[in-house]
Amino acid sequence: MKLLDLYIFRKFITTYCFAVGILVLVVCVIDYSEKTDDFIKHNLSFWQVFSEYYINFILYIVNLITPLIAFIATVFVTSKLAGHTEIIAILSGGISLKRILWPYFLGALLLAGITFFLNGWVMPKSNKEKAQFEINYTRSKFYFDARHVHFKLDSGLYAYMQSYNNLNATGYQFTLEKFKQKQLIEKLSADLIVWDSTTYRWKIERYKIHYFDNETERISSGTNMDTLLAITPNDFESKHLHQETLTLPQIDMYIREQLARGMSNLGIYYVEKYQRYLSPFAIIILTMMGVVVSAQKSRQGTSVQIAIGFALAFVFLILVIIGRSMGQADSLHPAFAVGGPSVLFAIIAFVLYLRAPK
Repeated sequence: MKLLDLYIFRKFITTYCFAVGILVLVVCVIDYSEKTDDFIKHNLSFWQVFSEYYINFILYIVNLITPLIAFIATVFVTSKLAGHTEIIAILSGGISLKRILWPYFLGALLLAGITFFLNGWVMPKSNKEKAQFEINYTRSKFYFDARHVHFKLDSGLYAYMQSYNNLNATGYQFTLEKFKQKQLIEKLSADLIVWDSTTYRWKIERYKIHYFDNETERISSGTNMDTLLAITPNDFESKHLHQETLTLPQIDMYIREQLARGMSNLGIYYVEKYQRYLSPFAIIILTMMGVVVSAQKSRQGTSVQIAIGFALAFVFLILVIIGRSMGQADSLHPAFAVGGPSVLFAIIAFVLYLRAPK
């Protein structure tokens, strides 16, 4: 990079870091004030709260706000350069607007690369620790209250529970049906199914097994039987932020497992997956757009350009929130719901670039 590139690159990165630091500090103070009673109730030391929760919370916030802060930092830096007529001087020196975009692009590419790595492999571990802390200390105790739970365990093998108590790992009114060529060939019914943590198997109590062979039915019964099923008590535990605790390979594996079980409401996992891939591109798109929006000197001063930048960032945030909600609810395809705002702003950025003085 040339001296001019280093000058712009340094301003962009330092402004980004400063803005992130200020915002994270404010968010942490607000969050701490809301959770102080929970920390006191559980006799948690400051170091325990900081090391187990706030380090992970800070990483979460930084990763979450990076696209918007990159955009705001770009608008702030570029509007200042334009306000001091530095952009005009650069253009007058024969350097095109396209060339001015280069150091911003490098800065955005650096942030995008870090974000992609964090999203894919670092943040899931951090989010798992943060979620576990919240489950232990700041959230109400979880009770599995769903009724009439159905599972597809394998091809032609289906399980049913009328209810399940996650406190003692016990299912009630359990049924296991086996089909062959769409014909029911075996049905197991039991009053209770209890997880044995020593053998990692389910213990079925007071059961009956119906065997069907054409028009012939044979019945056997018993009081106790151990069996291995493709479900564990973890399937009935709290799913608080579960999608954020999985790495990219784990998300793909989890989606495949749930589809094999016949589950269909996986929008929240698809949205999380696509978000991790598209978030780095959003950083680059918003950074380029920030340069184009604020590169022209305004008679109203830099404050107007900064205000425009904040307004655009707000619109982008609203579109992202709406898109994620619609994708998670399966009312819109998750890829379109997540990528729509970035594509829209990419088009806007390109149009603004074509209209900007070169």
